[in-house]
Amino acid sequence: MEEAKLFVITYFAALLGVLPPGLVNMTVAKTCVKAGKKSGIYVASGASTIVLLQAFIAVLLAKYIFANPFVQNILLRAGLVIFLILGVYFFVMAKRKTGIEHKSHKANSNSVFKGMLIAALNVFPIPYFVAIAGALNVGVGLNYHWYRIITFAVAASMGTFTSLYLYVIFFNRIEGKTDTFAKYSNYFMAALMLILVIITLVRIYNA
Repeated sequence: MEEAKLFVITYFAALLGVLPPGLVNMTVAKTCVKAGKKSGIYVASGASTIVLLQAFIAVLLAKYIFANPFVQNILLRAGLVIFLILGVYFFVMAKRKTGIEHKSHKANSNSVFKGMLIAALNVFPIPYFVAIAGALNVGVGLNYHWYRIITFAVAASMGTFTSLYLYVIFFNRIEGKTDTFAKYSNYFMAALMLILVIITLVRIYNA
């Protein structure tokens, strides 16, 4: 039951984290436009593979970071501030009119490797997953169980792939409605940050 809850929370955290227009999802979308949906799926698969590795790295980092109770206490509070700032940021961005900027991006036959390269260059998921792993108590202290770590990493990868696959399916439809898409994806992210703030507050209170 705990693993199921961990999977669901991590899955949606990853899914919503990739929804706002960014380097990886725009690469997927532009690949679809230039080379078709199949190439877009290959890019999404390559990117999701890297996210799987990034999630494992994040858990290992969380293990060492949160091993020290003092450091854990400081970082939980730092994470709380970061989640609050991100929540406000995404909420403000949702209020603004923002579209998806289009640039030429030539697709090639090595779409999987292109997806892996783009995802590897995008290092933000590592601290993002470190914060989530800490908030959910994954790989920290006595909860360092391999099945929880695998659940966390697989959920992060699958959530990322699902979000990128949505870009593959719907980008042609949302291409003319980028302002609305960006607005509501930012609202989703603001709501996610609020959930993570609540979880972190509970962990700080119980520490």
